[in-house]
Amino acid sequence: MAQLYFRYSTMNAGKSIEVLKIANNYEEQGKRVLLFTHRIDDRYGVGRITSRIGPSRDAIAIDDTLDIFEETAAHRPLHCVLVDEAQFVNRAHVLQMCRIADELNVPVICYGLKTDFQAHLFPGSEALLCYADKVEEVKTVCWYCNRKALFNMRVQNGQPVREGEQVLIGGNESYVPVCRKHFFADELPAL
Repeated sequence: MAQLYFRYSTMNAGKSIEVLKIANNYEEQGKRVLLFTHRIDDRYGVGRITSRIGPSRDAIAIDDTLDIFEETAAHRPLHCVLVDEAQFVNRAHVLQMCRIADELNVPVICYGLKTDFQAHLFPGSEALLCYADKVEEVKTVCWYCNRKALFNMRVQNGQPVREGEQVLIGGNESYVPVCRKHFFADELPAL
């Protein structure tokens, strides 16, 4: 029986490289996969999954109008559906992913952030936490110490940013993974 997986972490934990690695592993065995990513993250182009360490490939771009179930059904036979940037999907998308696992018997593996820079759940993450068969943490360490990173801290000029829009697309110049101690710190140590 296929399942819906949600694998979450802070930024810089290697989520995108995991998506690409899993796709490669299936394809090396002659199995078909379908990749999705949300169109809001356009740093490397719309519909592109790119790891910070280099590898990249095309994916179907998700927006509010896309029916992930219908798109997946149209590409059968499939062995796996992989979703990057899953925090940006909506509840309807997550319910469509449930249908993919339950009705099409195709596993769906989602990777994304659990919370934003203010420690609030993203809508997609909240729905995945509610509906996923398996929820797994991908661990990484705080940029300022060796504790486990729990939060995505938005930074500007090396200092914490506490207010702003929930979504600001960026990489290391805008976000760092931090532990709880550094998340609540008024000033951050120099890197």
